[in-house]
Amino acid sequence: MFGTDGIRGRAYRDVTPEIAARIGAAVVEIFRCTRVVLGHDPRVSSGDLVEGLRQGLGGTEVDLLGVAPTPAVAFCSAADGVPGIVVSASHNPYHDNGVKIFAPGGRKLSDSEQEAVAGALRSGVGAPGSPVSGVDAADRLESYLDAVAATVEPGAFEGLNLLVDGANGATSMLAPALLRRLGAAVRTVACEPNGRNINDGCGAATPSLIAARTRPGEIGLAFDGDGDRVVAYDRGLVDGDRIIALCGIDRNERGALTGSTVVVTVMSNLGLHRAMAAAGIDVVTVPVGDRHVLNALEAGGWDLGGEQSGHVVFRELATTGDGLLTAVQLLDVAVRRDASLGELAAASMKSHPQVLRNVTVAGDAAGVLERIQPAVQRARESLGEGGRVLVRSSGTEPLIRVMVEAAAEAEAAELAESLAAEVARRSG
Repeated sequence: MFGTDGIRGRAYRDVTPEIAARIGAAVVEIFRCTRVVLGHDPRVSSGDLVEGLRQGLGGTEVDLLGVAPTPAVAFCSAADGVPGIVVSASHNPYHDNGVKIFAPGGRKLSDSEQEAVAGALRSGVGAPGSPVSGVDAADRLESYLDAVAATVEPGAFEGLNLLVDGANGATSMLAPALLRRLGAAVRTVACEPNGRNINDGCGAATPSLIAARTRPGEIGLAFDGDGDRVVAYDRGLVDGDRIIALCGIDRNERGALTGSTVVVTVMSNLGLHRAMAAAGIDVVTVPVGDRHVLNALEAGGWDLGGEQSGHVVFRELATTGDGLLTAVQLLDVAVRRDASLGELAAASMKSHPQVLRNVTVAGDAAGVLERIQPAVQRARESLGEGGRVLVRSSGTEPLIRVMVEAAAEAEAAELAESLAAEVARRSG
């Protein structure tokens, strides 16, 4: 029921207003709450799912944030000590949708809380009733923007020229407004959501758009549909690994990286691990999903972690991954060091060739993974210490993801294609 980040699937088929109502009722039952903050991304199905949630949130006061980035909902949840709910399918296409839940205080659900919600849904809790009344709280997004802006000096980005790709999603209006407020000159692309164009050939999952549109002297920033991730472009892609490397090195040199440690996932490039070792920074590796990153950060008392995809967590500044906050922190490093972002990012780490392949599967993905283990083991043995192989099921889509790292791109590509073909054969 829960993937790596919330409940997600095809809108009106897998995630329906009726299911949303039951999720709302489960949140009330599990957290015994009398108030909830609720936001959504601009996809066409979000309004109906919001109405479904309101049917299940009987007896609660609902602050309706309207179209809001996921981290803005988490911010309000943290500020008020109440649960937060986001209707979004993040980087998925418009026809998908989903529900993300924050526990009181803006925290991602723990394993036990997730299971409690799932158990409540399985038990049939929450027969839909009349929609609970809501309070228009869209003005609270200004408080969120104020908090992000306060992490740097006023006017910190005077002289910067930026291109912002909003993925036609939840940050389309807010990101350009905040960056202009901090002094930058901003052009925009894919910042005109119509409900059906979210993530369509744009955003953090499709950085080729900012790569093609960013002009010399500009920095490109691409957010995903719900605004919890960002990647940058400056004469080359600055993905989550490079953001973590650059911010980690900068903070460590200033004595501001708690424990001289960063947390990353198994998808992070081998080059990041080697760059951190050279900089005297320890790396803790966790499974895919920013929830795992957050858990490790909290358990270790560390501050910085994230994923190659652009989910980056600054734990002392936010309770969850935040694309806009990450963009502000990244730009601040370049400004304070008086150097181009592209040069700093290139110097922060040397990436090893990494080839990714996604294979659509129907049915038992776990069984497919088990059946291909001999092929995976042969690939690992052929690479030895010079590379890595990771084959896993997606937590958000009906896919098995194949990742191969090697010293040479041709070798990585050959192994990845071979493993992808084996996955397809074994899932037939």
